[in-house]
Amino acid sequence: MADPVVLLERPAEAVVLLRINRPEARNALNLEVRKLIARHMTEMGEDDAVRCIVLTGNDKSFAAGADIKEMAEAGTIEMLQRGIHRLWRAIAACPKPVIAAVNGYALGGGCELAMTCDIIVAGESAQFGQPEVKLGIIPGGGGTQRLTRAIGKFKAMKYILTGELFGAREAFETGLVSEVVPDAEVEKRAVELAKQIAELPPLAVQLAKEAVLAGMDAPLTSALALEAKSLQILFSSQDQKEGMKAFIEKRKPKFSGR
Repeated sequence: MADPVVLLERPAEAVVLLRINRPEARNALNLEVRKLIARHMTEMGEDDAVRCIVLTGNDKSFAAGADIKEMAEAGTIEMLQRGIHRLWRAIAACPKPVIAAVNGYALGGGCELAMTCDIIVAGESAQFGQPEVKLGIIPGGGGTQRLTRAIGKFKAMKYILTGELFGAREAFETGLVSEVVPDAEVEKRAVELAKQIAELPPLAVQLAKEAVLAGMDAPLTSALALEAKSLQILFSSQDQKEGMKAFIEKRKPKFSGR
């Protein structure tokens, strides 16, 4: 029996690590991998025992792109029926914070997958890019939109129109990557961040994520209104009372997620 192409690990309490496991194909995103990631993200988004998710590959590749062999001869209707766009939406819609731990290649669909996450920790040798134009297509998993929002029109145009790759340091300097660490420490650092987030009140974390993502696509006045309402809602939570009481009493809070 073949090894599973996506592995679930539990590196810490309330933290789940999803590992893409196709080393023979540099973790290329075939339909099976995409469906499994979407399914796991949906399930973990509904699991109260999960507070943060780490998504990673291996030391050679986060994900080197889409599986070209699987789509080279496909037609328009077949691509439509595969519903890959719906799988991307399921991944991006996960209400829990998702951290991408990127070593090696994050190209094409792999770069797009990293950009659906909330935080990206990259190794010093990591390589990013949207090289689809070299294959006669364009990015179709959010690359033309998320990359532009992350680094700006003119830098995004350069990479999308030329297909050139760029390294972790440039990705950090342009705002695509949250942190750059030595290659050997990428997964460890991502899990540390996940543990830090998992210890915080989950309702506040969830609403903070929602406010940031929804606000990015809204006028400032609407985004500020959303932020204010989210803050007000949290004053009905037990965790808000516990957090402020613990602060006043100079002790560590115990958050319940209620």
